Amino acid sequence: MKITIVAGARPNFIKIAPIIKAIEKKQAEGARISYRLVHTGQHYDKNLSDTFFEELNIPKPNANLEVKSGSQSIQTAAIMVAFEQELLQNPCDLVLVVGDVNSTMACAIVAKKLNIKVTHVEAGIRSSDMTMPEEINRIVTDSITDYFFTTSTWAGENLLKYGADSSNIHFVGNVMIDTLYQNLDRISAPFFWNEFNLETKNYIILTLHRPSNVDEEQSLIQLLQGIDKMVGDKKVIFPIHPRTKSILGETDLNLKNILFVEPQGYLNFMFLIKNSFAVITDSGGISEETTVLGIPCFTMRNNTERPETETIGTNTLVGTSIDNLNKMFRDFLQNGPRKAGIPELWDGNASERIIDILLSKK
Repeated sequence: MKITIVAGARPNFIKIAPIIKAIEKKQAEGARISYRLVHTGQHYDKNLSDTFFEELNIPKPNANLEVKSGSQSIQTAAIMVAFEQELLQNPCDLVLVVGDVNSTMACAIVAKKLNIKVTHVEAGIRSSDMTMPEEINRIVTDSITDYFFTTSTWAGENLLKYGADSSNIHFVGNVMIDTLYQNLDRISAPFFWNEFNLETKNYIILTLHRPSNVDEEQSLIQLLQGIDKMVGDKKVIFPIHPRTKSILGETDLNLKNILFVEPQGYLNFMFLIKNSFAVITDSGGISEETTVLGIPCFTMRNNTERPETETIGTNTLVGTSIDNLNKMFRDFLQNGPRKAGIPELWDGNASERIIDILLSKK
């Protein structure tokens, strides 16, 4: 079996690392399986791309399509044109895509039109928010996928509602958590740990990147100033996305507690998460990692495609209002973290389950 694995953006790199490791384990056992790794170049900043390959021991991609940035349409079209040539020159039995970025949808469409089977890892998750580009990517990808691998039974139920064949839906767990478990003994403090006098549980991690939170300068400034006042004597470490940084420009925000740092590599970032007091984010994936690490997480969105992080895990959905975040955070300070657990099959073995199932379908 020849598999082409697609990676395009930071979350993709974290998800493909254990899948590649599982394939290489099967190869060592004598299984007839091989892979070709294609990096679309959707994320091309070194801190958002190359660093993750190096830290997670992901082999150098066989091909880098180098599409870089652009509007949704321009980027998707560029990926499709380049990936079509890649597949024509390097035929395979199966294209494996992960997550919900533009590369996921674009490469799935190209593969399907070339009559190549498509596997979607992290299939079936839904936010029911069609203003999110990721939601469109998920729906389109799942509509043409052959083999679905899900992180929860809820995701499988979503796929059944869309008419997917139940025999091709496989609840395997969460490959992002595979990567977390495989690297917990390798995480390390960033260079600024001592410079900022950071200690375990004495700081909060903040990440913001969604348009609803960062695209309008004044509302972003008000949000940051509100968080700065809310946290009391806790420092807030804010690895600022290049796009968010450009929106703020040289504005003097007069912040006392929020410390801006560059985007972090995986090992440093997981160290910061694991040792934090709490996390404030608008990311979906981070709420999965905080759930496994037992760190309280406040997600600044009106919806989540990962409800298990709320119902079972440590995540609290707070919307995009600083007033609502304030209320939820005060409740947390007064009452402590609520009881939480780890979702079913988030045990570090999802990738091996995926490869075993694919080999059974030859």
